[in-house]
Amino acid sequence: MTFYKYQGTGNDFILLDNRDGMISFTTGQIALLCNRHMGIGADGLMLLENTAGYDFRMVYYNSDGRESTMCGNGGRCIVAFAKRLGIIHNQAYFLAIDGSHTATIADDNLISLHMNDVKDIDIYGSHTILNTGSPHYVLFVSDVSDVNVYQQGREIRNLQRFQPDGINVNFVQIHDGKLKVRTYERGVEDETLSCGTGVTASAIAATARFQGIFATEIETPGGHLVVTFAKDTGTSAKEVVLTGPAEFVFKGEIASIG
Repeated sequence: MTFYKYQGTGNDFILLDNRDGMISFTTGQIALLCNRHMGIGADGLMLLENTAGYDFRMVYYNSDGRESTMCGNGGRCIVAFAKRLGIIHNQAYFLAIDGSHTATIADDNLISLHMNDVKDIDIYGSHTILNTGSPHYVLFVSDVSDVNVYQQGREIRNLQRFQPDGINVNFVQIHDGKLKVRTYERGVEDETLSCGTGVTASAIAATARFQGIFATEIETPGGHLVVTFAKDTGTSAKEVVLTGPAEFVFKGEIASIG
């Protein structure tokens, strides 16, 4: 079967066209395909499938092989993939695990993905917790370059209060009205170069926590993203849009899977 590799600000994915419904992987096979030494290598794998009433359905798996919650960078990449397949032109209406999404592709190929409304923002003494399609823990720090993201993120992700599913962990620095974000992703179990739902959570958390801050430009190790939204109340946000690049990397053939 033919696979396609895409990346969105360094968050990389294996994509497959499953409109005929013939592709079926085990958890172990997906983990092998995503393995960076034994397989293709990716943060996740996505199947593009047919579903009534939508342009397509997005089925997303983390690199551990398990189906996961919404992925913002993945959502932008699968929209670019759908355009490559001729399913859409510059607009998409698709179904993901957290519900329906719309997206637009601009002339500069930047993709704007409309995320779901965020209804509950829980502000604690040291951190903020919210769900932007995936659950996120947001911790503001003075300098993200000083954080051991793997060690500290893993510790928070595995706290008993977040079990059994765990939580994604974002370390955020406010600098000149912009945000610098580094993320530890569950399912990948490591820092990724970028996390779409994570930067979305970070931008909303910054506004909810500090009120005067309304940062829309976010810098990640993999590149820049823009998040816009309308404040609904102090504990919610609506009209949430994540904008950034989604780039085709290469395609290849899967001959067999162990």
